[in-house]
Amino acid sequence: MNQDRFEDALKNALREEVSKALVCVDDLEERVLTRLGERRPRLGISDWFHLLIAPSRSGRVGQLAVLAATAVAFLVLGFFAAERVLFREHRPRLELTPSVATSDVQEVLFVLPALDATNVLVVGNFNSWEGTPLSDEDRDGIWTARVPLPPGRYEYAFVIDGRWWGQDPLADEYVQSFGEYSSVRYVGRGGDGA
Repeated sequence: MNQDRFEDALKNALREEVSKALVCVDDLEERVLTRLGERRPRLGISDWFHLLIAPSRSGRVGQLAVLAATAVAFLVLGFFAAERVLFREHRPRLELTPSVATSDVQEVLFVLPALDATNVLVVGNFNSWEGTPLSDEDRDGIWTARVPLPPGRYEYAFVIDGRWWGQDPLADEYVQSFGEYSSVRYVGRGGDGA
């Protein structure tokens, strides 16, 4: 019987201990989750790489937004770069440098017969392709302009009533770029001397 009393006493003691401990354990899960929720795990490089490769759905939407914004930015930059490369860089600006003496500058005569024209311009790398007007003062259909130029090679074309005319019969040679012809005139260096 002593053994039965001992077992009963032991069971009662264990029940009391467990009852006291249950009070501490009751909200243990909530306390642990609260504390874990306050701490963010540290992500290593491989974790960040994994998030980039296999993101959640919201992460994919964010990636698409960033990708779209980047594509638009590069597209806009591409248009600006193409405009500069295609329309400005192949048309170098002529700037008179101090090494070119004013006595070396020659007055070059540009002549174009255009009987029915109302407006004729000469455009070239000597005027940044902006256009210098030709005149037909006596209205005989022969348009002329005199442009002072230092010695060098010049690409040019005429614009007759808004239409490109790149093959001047008086040109030294012709070049073709972007599907259109331009005329070439050499001034003062073995050209026609004009």
